[in-house]
Amino acid sequence: MYIDGKVWIGNNDQGERISIIPKMVNRHGLVAGATGTGKTVTLKVMAETFSDMGIPVFMADVKGDIAGMMNPGTDSEDMQKRIGKFNLTDAGFAYKGYPVTLWDIYGVKGIQLRTTISEMGPMLLARILDLNDLQSDILTVIFKIADDRKWFLIDTKDLKSVLNYVSDHRGLFEGEYGKMSPASISTIVRAVVALEAAGGNVFFGEPALRISDWLTLGDGGKGMINILDSESLINNGKMYSAFLLWMLSELFETLPEVGDLPKPKMVFFFDEAYLLFNGAPKQLLDKIEQVVKLIRSKGVGVYFCTQNPKDIPDGVLVQLGNKVQHGLHAYTPSDQKAVKAAAMSFRANPAFDTEETLTSLGTGKAVVSFLGEDGVPGMAQKVSVLPPQCSMGSIGDGQREQSVKSSLFYSKYAEGYDPESAYEILMRLGQEEQAREEQAAAEAAQVKEDARLAKEQAKTDEKAAREAEKESAAKNRAIKSVGNSVLGTIGRAAGRSIGGSVGGSLGRSVGGNLGASLVRGLLGTFFKR
Repeated sequence: MYIDGKVWIGNNDQGERISIIPKMVNRHGLVAGATGTGKTVTLKVMAETFSDMGIPVFMADVKGDIAGMMNPGTDSEDMQKRIGKFNLTDAGFAYKGYPVTLWDIYGVKGIQLRTTISEMGPMLLARILDLNDLQSDILTVIFKIADDRKWFLIDTKDLKSVLNYVSDHRGLFEGEYGKMSPASISTIVRAVVALEAAGGNVFFGEPALRISDWLTLGDGGKGMINILDSESLINNGKMYSAFLLWMLSELFETLPEVGDLPKPKMVFFFDEAYLLFNGAPKQLLDKIEQVVKLIRSKGVGVYFCTQNPKDIPDGVLVQLGNKVQHGLHAYTPSDQKAVKAAAMSFRANPAFDTEETLTSLGTGKAVVSFLGEDGVPGMAQKVSVLPPQCSMGSIGDGQREQSVKSSLFYSKYAEGYDPESAYEILMRLGQEEQAREEQAAAEAAQVKEDARLAKEQAKTDEKAAREAEKESAAKNRAIKSVGNSVLGTIGRAAGRSIGGSVGGSLGRSVGGNLGASLVRGLLGTFFKR
């Protein structure tokens, strides 16, 4: 509850109110505790108080019961006992619902929530895709190539198009960007296909979420409580954590520097925070630590919710000034060590043993420490947490649908669209390349056909020349044969005739000469034809 200008969380054993100072809310915090110890109730009490202060809130609904904050709580005997215990009636306690906007990256249980591949960035995307270091480096290069050429990466098909194009045209890029293994690129493509099957095909696209839309107020100036349905999303831990970290990064990059404000501009609850850090590479852990450290100056408070503080890296844990630690189990030596570490993170209170108390806390009780006016952590306090004014349960499908469709943001984000991006650009480029290849192939085929025809013509000409030569040779042989035959026949006949008439050697001589003359005349006549 918001009372006396403070965020009232609960009372200590002496009945004193334990509260967070509004200007210290953006110094971040931790809400931890084993399952069933009351973390969800604490989150609701804090969220509804921030909303009453006019501070927008983001929460992930992992179990489906956070959405019930839109409904007022219901009275019961147990609630009346708690109301009386804290004297809440005099403090203005009343059952009431809060302004809620439901979101869902799958678009099933809330307004469709999208982002683009470019906005997610290669580092977070590599984590979602579970890439190794080499593949992550190649993905970073792919993003660089796309940026340099204005190939906008909106959705998964854009990313696959660029990956395949670079793989097919490696020679064009390796000189400038280094060698990229086709096998590694193929592995990334397969990982993208798997992401599509897990819902990435609807998560990445336009219109992408404008983070400023989460800084809105509801009726009466109450801060809007933005609830992300995560019942299905939590099954993909890396996608869940990457998305929430993307949101933090967007808030950090979008919001201006404001310094220390009387109250934060927004409070961000990161439930199941262990998923963010589990198996995260050092580069990503350093990025998270940087964002958490610097986002305070943007007026954003971040509260990590997890079962055990040991789930949070030390570099991040030291940034969390406000702590609510519910009960912890100490069944094993590892559990005992974790309890001791959690106890040591608090400023000791001589009134009780913090370590022992953490293992004996009942449901709805916690050890807390909040920052004072001077920013110094207060001593550990054993606190009974207030009951929420909103409903403790979930909501039905009918109410959920009505809430989604009545939201101011439903018409803005419900329908997606596909702008021209890398996929369309590369499709057009591929068609142009195909046309050029087809033209070149046609020209090459024509050249080949022309060469074939020329070769055939040459063969035909050569054959005709050979046949003409054969025909000429045959004619020459025929003429020679005819000449010899005529010479002999006429010569012999004339010789016999003349020789017979004249007689003697004179006849043989005349016959011989005459015969030669006749033959020469005959041959001359033949060649003149």
